[in-house]
Amino acid sequence: MKKTILISALIGFIATANAENNEGLVAYDAEKIAQAIEVFAPLAEQGDAAAQTILGIAYENGFGVEKDYAQAFSWFRKASEQDYAEAEFKLGVMLSKGLGIQQDELQAVVWYRKSAEQNFAAAQFNLGVMYEKGRGVPKNNNRALSWWRKAAEQNYATAQFNVGVMYKNGRGVPQDNNQAVSWFHKAAEQGMPQAQYNLGLMYAKGWGISQDFVQAMYWYRKAAEQDIADAQYNLGVMYSEGQDVPKDYIQAVYWYRKAAEQGKAEAQTNLGAMYYSGQGVAKDDSHAAHWFHKAAELGDISAQANLGTMYEFGSGVTKNYDRAISWYRKAAEQGQPMAQSYLGMMYEDGRGVQQDYAQAVSWYRKSAEQGHAVAQVSLGVMYAEGKGVPKNIVVAYALFSLAASDATSNGAKAKADFSRKMTIHQVNAGQQLLQEITKPNNFNNAIEAYLKR
Repeated sequence: MKKTILISALIGFIATANAENNEGLVAYDAEKIAQAIEVFAPLAEQGDAAAQTILGIAYENGFGVEKDYAQAFSWFRKASEQDYAEAEFKLGVMLSKGLGIQQDELQAVVWYRKSAEQNFAAAQFNLGVMYEKGRGVPKNNNRALSWWRKAAEQNYATAQFNVGVMYKNGRGVPQDNNQAVSWFHKAAEQGMPQAQYNLGLMYAKGWGISQDFVQAMYWYRKAAEQDIADAQYNLGVMYSEGQDVPKDYIQAVYWYRKAAEQGKAEAQTNLGAMYYSGQGVAKDDSHAAHWFHKAAELGDISAQANLGTMYEFGSGVTKNYDRAISWYRKAAEQGQPMAQSYLGMMYEDGRGVQQDYAQAVSWYRKSAEQGHAVAQVSLGVMYAEGKGVPKNIVVAYALFSLAASDATSNGAKAKADFSRKMTIHQVNAGQQLLQEITKPNNFNNAIEAYLKR
């Protein structure tokens, strides 16, 4: 029976950003600060809050002076005591991280709030994060959204992105894809890669905006060029499947590789599949096995099933039934239908395991119930021959009929061959059973009910 390599097209969604990764969005010119230390130092000593803040930034980052968090904290506090908003924000950052002082999230919130109330956007953003995470304050999505919105209205890109995510997920606000698109667009236009990716996803799915694969690709590409692995992967899928663009396997391989090298399991699986099939790259089973293995180790069930196949047939690796069984089982136990079908074959044939028809039937049944046509035919054969189950030609015929529309399964031929051995009454019974097993969640129940007649 033919075995095919799977290519998954899972598309994820990037969640809200956090303070630790984004407080640095307040940009500073390191060279200018370092050059101006001699000017700022005396002004800071004289009590100038702006100079004290600049000096604190210099010590915090090692601009023109040796990095010293304690000194930075000291200067930020001096400026904060004069209600200087940027210094209050920086003081909050140091308290939240425990830089130059013992970590104290309660006090961090105090200083973020002082700065935020002076309309300092970065502080408003970080205060929103504290509410979202429940750090130093009780967790409260409504207040998180409120502070992020204040920062977003000042064109703070990361806040605009987070407001978009809150609308997309209905957290702290009723779910509203139109609003999500609006906020993602604002952040994306400022070059924020996560927002560009999410905006691409909204266009691809038609969420909150008319579906438009050209726009989806435009925004995915912008994010991909900034090394967003999900965007790189999705570009690969679009080129591989030809979604409103000509199929281009070379481009698909290029973007899959970019994402795969960042550790995205789905991209590793698809890159392995491209090597296996020779699409967009020279066929190379060893490279295919290499990428399947990377993805399989990360838990990708399609890669685990594919790697099992490589070991079963010795494609790109040394043939090893034990390893084939191991990888099939990992995927099969997580519900991967191809792996369940192939594991059933191993039990039926006694390869890598002791021959066990009952186990074969069990795995075929799990796979067949999920619509895997090869498993449906295999299970039909077990009923036709009475292997691991009572022999029943009506059940066999119904299963062959179920798989008949899939050209890769041999179901149509099995159905035709088998029907010539059956009476009209048996064929009619098989057709009636087919109707029952195709009803939602009725596959096993229908077969069991028929066998009890």
